[in-house]
Amino acid sequence: MLNRRILRIKAFKELYACAENPGKSLKEALADLDASMEATRDLYLLMLSIIPPLTAEASRRIEAARGKFNPTEEDLNPNLKFVRNSLSPLLEDDPDFRKIIEKKKISWDQYDVFLHDLYESVKTKPWYQAYMESPELSLAEDVRLFKKMYEEEFEDSDALAAILEDLNIRWTDDLGYVLGFIIRDLDDIARTGRWRLPPLVNSDLLIRQGKKADSDLRFVRTLLETAVGNYPQYEKMIAALVSRWDSDRLYTTDVVLIALGLSEAVCFPEIPLRVTINEYVEISKFYSTPKSGSFVNGLLDRLIKQFAAEGKINKN
Repeated sequence: MLNRRILRIKAFKELYACAENPGKSLKEALADLDASMEATRDLYLLMLSIIPPLTAEASRRIEAARGKFNPTEEDLNPNLKFVRNSLSPLLEDDPDFRKIIEKKKISWDQYDVFLHDLYESVKTKPWYQAYMESPELSLAEDVRLFKKMYEEEFEDSDALAAILEDLNIRWTDDLGYVLGFIIRDLDDIARTGRWRLPPLVNSDLLIRQGKKADSDLRFVRTLLETAVGNYPQYEKMIAALVSRWDSDRLYTTDVVLIALGLSEAVCFPEIPLRVTINEYVEISKFYSTPKSGSFVNGLLDRLIKQFAAEGKINKN
């Protein structure tokens, strides 16, 4: 489930925590890394599990309308296409999905207001209206509808952001990645007609498919171990290079990113140096200052060349 970009981001956050709290041990950092990775998959389960309760919300609305004192013709003969979508029972009736949701105590029961508002928003969208008017009845058609919902309804929702922040602070930055993964996962469900719990990291999926792949878990754990162990040394090297620069150019986030880049360059000879540099430059655009991209690029490139000249970096 987790690709190397998001694994690098998680390693960055853990190394940053260590830099800000020097008393934090490597063992604690690795435990927090594991918890952070599992939390992302929990967010995936939470967001995927919204389909049955949203369907149930629509069904309750229909029954309430039928029970009105003076129901309209539409109230008495509603369009049932959405409430009879095939994706909701596919998930509800899947024993593996049900078991893991119950085990992790994932539920939308206390967020009925959010479900109400979400359904109200979905109903107004042209893609929902086109779905309701289409005569097609298929899992693929239902999946297309829910993909649009995941594309448009969640990422900029302040109400959802408040819920996620309240449930798990680790979910703050993971929503966009999880939504994209769910959209791809729904395509797989439409093709196979079943749900499967995704492995924690992408390499496990490739291995499960019989393909050769280096372990992403080994990658991120080795990356963090190396960066934590060498951070004091790398921090001094970086500070020495910028001694003639303005002091406000040296941010902890940038130092952490450069230290991770050096650690990756040293530990993983199969990863091209330009790939490593580009990855941390991209991460800096989201987690550091506007000028950090060029700063990280310049210093990381310079230090990698220095390490290579000293024989500390040997690429395949």
